[in-house]
Amino acid sequence: MFLKLFPFIAILPSTVYSLISLFCAARYFRCLQKPVDAAHPAGVSILKPVKGMDAGSYDNFASFCRQRYDGQLQLIFAAASPDDQVIPVIRQLMADFPEHDISLTINPAIHGPNYKVSNLINAFPQARHDIIIVCDSDIRVAADYLQSVTSHFSDPQVGLVTSLYRTSSVPGVATALEATGFTAEMIPNVLVALQLEGLSFALGASMAVRREALDSIGGFQALVDYLADDYQLGNKIHLAGWRIALDCCFVESMIKAENLMSVLSRQLRWARTMRVSRPGGYLASGITLPFPAVLLATLIAPSPLLALSAGAILYALRMLICTLFSRRFVQDGLFPRWLWLLPLRDMLAFFTWALSFLGNRVEWRGSRFMLRPGGKIEELV
Repeated sequence: MFLKLFPFIAILPSTVYSLISLFCAARYFRCLQKPVDAAHPAGVSILKPVKGMDAGSYDNFASFCRQRYDGQLQLIFAAASPDDQVIPVIRQLMADFPEHDISLTINPAIHGPNYKVSNLINAFPQARHDIIIVCDSDIRVAADYLQSVTSHFSDPQVGLVTSLYRTSSVPGVATALEATGFTAEMIPNVLVALQLEGLSFALGASMAVRREALDSIGGFQALVDYLADDYQLGNKIHLAGWRIALDCCFVESMIKAENLMSVLSRQLRWARTMRVSRPGGYLASGITLPFPAVLLATLIAPSPLLALSAGAILYALRMLICTLFSRRFVQDGLFPRWLWLLPLRDMLAFFTWALSFLGNRVEWRGSRFMLRPGGKIEELV
């Protein structure tokens, strides 16, 4: 009789973690308070490092010009080359929104192996306001984004505000495999971390930082040797004694059509980056992964029926929870349409987790890097 319980014990950690993530999400969204309108909205400088075209680049950029926000807004694009194909799009944006303070900095100066941070360092001297927002070039935002994000800075202890991101439209199976990971893994993990220990990191899709907090860690120069500049920015600000807030306004990550190999390469890069940034926590996260739990249950089950029963229980619960996340909390519309991909997504998560321990090389925007302990990188020639 005891042997018959083994497959169900194997799926217990993953099952319990799924239930915990659902509880944390329900608690977070239930306890949300609406942003408080500031009597004097803060001035905001948005830094956008760019390289090449993304899906819907013009509309992504234009969404920041269509904000319902009464404060002063400055939008600074930072490119390294005058031949970058996205520059005509930026020029068109400047012509279409002449009433906005939009500028473009083209500076090839390299300050370290992270070229994105080098762009930020080159553009930062133009930033005039005390709230600095860094948003990836593939991000599109709702009209109330700035009002929601800046409201957190009414608390003087808040040094950084970050935002959850989602993808609501995918152009194919390979990109759906990546996008479903935001809903099924990334967002639940962030909400669990928030509820259990508070945030000690930031999400690169959207990071709003108080100038004083940025200065307290040495500015963007403190990030230029790291690949995970978003994690490092949040972690350093957290260690400097500031609080990190998670905003309730989702931003949209616009994904262009890609093949499976490109998606797998990026997933492995993310996995290895997190492994060197948070080695202990990342190692422990393997216990909660569903795919190895089902695999272990199958291997130790005394009969195929018990193995099938354990797997069916885990995935019935997981599919229900992921659908709840998608429809109620994230509202991305990915599930139940792409629910059939969930076992493949879980298998990908496990193999990238495992492969992350078998090497330290990553590829990023056409360059190859070696990861060093603590998350620093060295470019490989």
